[in-house]
Amino acid sequence: MDLFTNPVMVALKKGLDAGALRQRVISNNIANINTPNFKKSSVAFESLLKTALGEGPVKLQTTDPRHFAGASTLAEVRPEVKVIRTTSMRADGNNVDIDEEMTNLAANDIQFQAAAREISERIALLSYVITGRG
Repeated sequence: MDLFTNPVMVALKKGLDAGALRQRVISNNIANINTPNFKKSSVAFESLLKTALGEGPVKLQTTDPRHFAGASTLAEVRPEVKVIRTTSMRADGNNVDIDEEMTNLAANDIQFQAAAREISERIALLSYVITGRG
């Protein structure tokens, strides 16, 4: 098994990709706070990741058709940008709430930093195992 294609590393990488996309989407929402009829967007990722991993334990990857558990679709998970058209915050049709966007921005930053730190620590551990130095 390749060390960088195991399910944990793939999920962490996809989490970083989703976090970067979410940052751009939130920034776009904030930049358009005064644009009439602008509709905010959000990024769906966590629910897609949960579906790919299944509600129970992570599915095992099979290498033979006679194996029982099917391969998960983790490699196919992509974050999706969704425009929220059903609400309006103001009379001009804009639905961006600055307080909500700033909260989402802070939460996204925390999640992104946690995923980046986990990847960094895993790579540092691999480096230590390979070189034998700290």
